[in-house]
Amino acid sequence: MKNRTSFALRPGSVAALALSSLVLFASPAAAQEVVNIYSSRHYDTDERLYSDFTALTGIEVNRIEGKADGLITRLETEGENSPADLLITVDAGRMWRAEQAGVLQAVQSDVLDAAIPEHLRHPEGVWYGFSQRARIIFYAKDRVSEPPKTYEALADPKYKGQVCTRSGSNIYMLSLMAAIIDHHGEEVATEWAKGMWDNRSRDPQGGDTDQLRAIVSGECDIVVSNTYYYARGLGGGVDGLSGSTDMIGWVFPNQSTYGTHVNISAAAVTAHAPNKENAIAFLEYLSTPQAQQYFSDGNNEYPAVPGVELGPNVAALGLFRQDTLSLDVLGENQAAAQAIYDSVGYQ
Repeated sequence: MKNRTSFALRPGSVAALALSSLVLFASPAAAQEVVNIYSSRHYDTDERLYSDFTALTGIEVNRIEGKADGLITRLETEGENSPADLLITVDAGRMWRAEQAGVLQAVQSDVLDAAIPEHLRHPEGVWYGFSQRARIIFYAKDRVSEPPKTYEALADPKYKGQVCTRSGSNIYMLSLMAAIIDHHGEEVATEWAKGMWDNRSRDPQGGDTDQLRAIVSGECDIVVSNTYYYARGLGGGVDGLSGSTDMIGWVFPNQSTYGTHVNISAAAVTAHAPNKENAIAFLEYLSTPQAQQYFSDGNNEYPAVPGVELGPNVAALGLFRQDTLSLDVLGENQAAAQAIYDSVGYQ
């Protein structure tokens, strides 16, 4: 398979798509190279990524946005007739689902292998992570004098009636549990889930922002959330959170053991990509300092590429030692994670 090491256009590589009535992509102009993206990222700030890529390469970006599971199902249904070149989604567990569905293909790129750390990409090049959100512990400074320093401590009975999380069926919770299973085994993971459930302040509800709002409202003292949501609150404009972030402290868990668990945004070339080389070019673009900086500045995420300067809201949270567990394990342990949550009644 040919490696791409630059964004230069290849003569004679103009793609022509035969789009079905089910596909919403507009027909490209004559002699216009394209890359077609299915994305479950729904951020207006990502517009800069697409426009800058087109400015650099001349490759027009078409995209359809939707929920990850729906996009994966769409790729399955479309099969060889799919116009999609790339799937972009959040969390390695969802990429694992897409891989299992047979809608992705492995690619080889020296550029990507050099830029993206090994644990943030599929071992065979099926997908690559491009931004990170650490899943950490937040707490009410005025109500918690000794916050838990590890994920395991969330199950300590001394925190009974204080802990809030998302549902056990949420992909972020499944991935965290999958990591716990890998580190400790299913027996210990089951006891951990039971302990967290016993320590709950309320039954799981809402998203990560809702957990943080619950600290502000006094409903919860200790919550689990991705850093991205708190960083957004620091940036302003988040009802029930912005303006109250000073009362919230945070802990990067397990700094003295295996490190803090991370979620990623990741991208992969689809199984029947009609513009494969352009898709690889887009993947390589996402690993550039320019794009990586924008993930952090524009969307409050940690870059995947080491050494990239953090955006101001992310820098306020600080650096941390992360868990270098291969993220492919999170998908492999997903079924076991759900079974454990279900076994202890974790809703």
